[in-house]
Amino acid sequence: MRSAYPTFTAQMRSTYTILAPMMAPIQFNLLVNVLKDEGYTIELLTNDGPEVVRKGLKYVHNDTCYPALLVIGQMIDALDSGIYDNHRIALAITQTGGGCRASNYIHLLRKALVKAGYGYVPVLSLNLKGMDRNSGFRVTVRMLRKGIAALIYGDALMLLRNQCIPYEHHPGSTDFKVNRWVDRLSVQFRQGFGYSRFSLRKNLKAIVTDFAAIGIDTNRPVVKVGIVGEIYMKYAALGNNHLEQFLHSQSCEVMIPGIMGFVLYGLYNQLEDINLYGGSRVKTVIVKILLRYVGKFEHIAIEAIRQNPRFIAPIPFEHTVDSGREVLSLGCKMGEGWLLTAEMRDLTKLGYHNIICVQPFGCLPNHIVGKGMIHKLKELDERSNIVPIDYDPGASRVNQENRIKLMLSVANENRLKASSVADRQRISM
Repeated sequence: MRSAYPTFTAQMRSTYTILAPMMAPIQFNLLVNVLKDEGYTIELLTNDGPEVVRKGLKYVHNDTCYPALLVIGQMIDALDSGIYDNHRIALAITQTGGGCRASNYIHLLRKALVKAGYGYVPVLSLNLKGMDRNSGFRVTVRMLRKGIAALIYGDALMLLRNQCIPYEHHPGSTDFKVNRWVDRLSVQFRQGFGYSRFSLRKNLKAIVTDFAAIGIDTNRPVVKVGIVGEIYMKYAALGNNHLEQFLHSQSCEVMIPGIMGFVLYGLYNQLEDINLYGGSRVKTVIVKILLRYVGKFEHIAIEAIRQNPRFIAPIPFEHTVDSGREVLSLGCKMGEGWLLTAEMRDLTKLGYHNIICVQPFGCLPNHIVGKGMIHKLKELDERSNIVPIDYDPGASRVNQENRIKLMLSVANENRLKASSVADRQRISM
């Protein structure tokens, strides 16, 4: 049956500009450059502000997930801006294919476009499950390999950036290096290398060495804070009211689990489905091969970071699985599912006991595996200082930041107590 909505065709590939929502700037800029290398003209949207929220509320039912409201509002705001030739524009949106309502964002977007008078704008789905196929967009093996490498590099750059910014002598020196490496890696991808294991190992070693050379002041009093939550809200400044920037202004060192963890989580859940409900042996073999392939890339990044004692490397995914099992069943996999809880447990193991759990309005799974698990996590580690922050169209940014400041005041008290105990121990020795 032919779709009633326009599709992105092969002929459009050379003449249309694809607009995509911004989520994680470092990772997404690398991914966009990969797509450009494959012949697509693509642009990340950065329009922000209350007008985006207003248009989301206008064209999307207000009971819908807050991330959907923001993404759709951002796209319609871009079409309304007059910057683009809307008859040569396509919109891209990701689909997970799971039970989360994120799988239905594409249908909500199409309905909103019709309502806003842009029913002629094609929407293409970025997914690995064969949903909403468009003849003009295909995921190739080369694109997939580059994309995996881009996420590995992006996660590493994000981690190193957050561990340098609070201490840098010269503000901006860290971001300068981030931008330089994004450009350098993009050039490598364009030239056909940079995404093999050998290249990844070589590049990551050079990246870690480069960031270790940034001049820092380690005597600054800094609070270590982790961020977890629904995947869009966790990374997107539009969704979390520029949370990373706010925390940096409050003298915090931020740790955000990487996107690759979510990719591995999605693969692992397919094995869990087979374990729980049965399934194809062929699928089991294929998923295990993919898990092993991606997992090896993750290990290369972790080992490169571990080589320098200045940086704290993330916990490998196989241990994240164990962290999840400590708290809840791995059958709890709607949305971010057990991964969100496991990431909080991982953060406390790494010394990031102060955690902000960003919770979007309308995301029931996030509230269960986030806010609902705080008591259990505190039982496992009494040092856990976790605060859930709700984000929705009516939430006050001032109230959100005040709640975070209250959490940080507790964190500073705990830090001073720990420092005092350490000093007394040194004196007594």
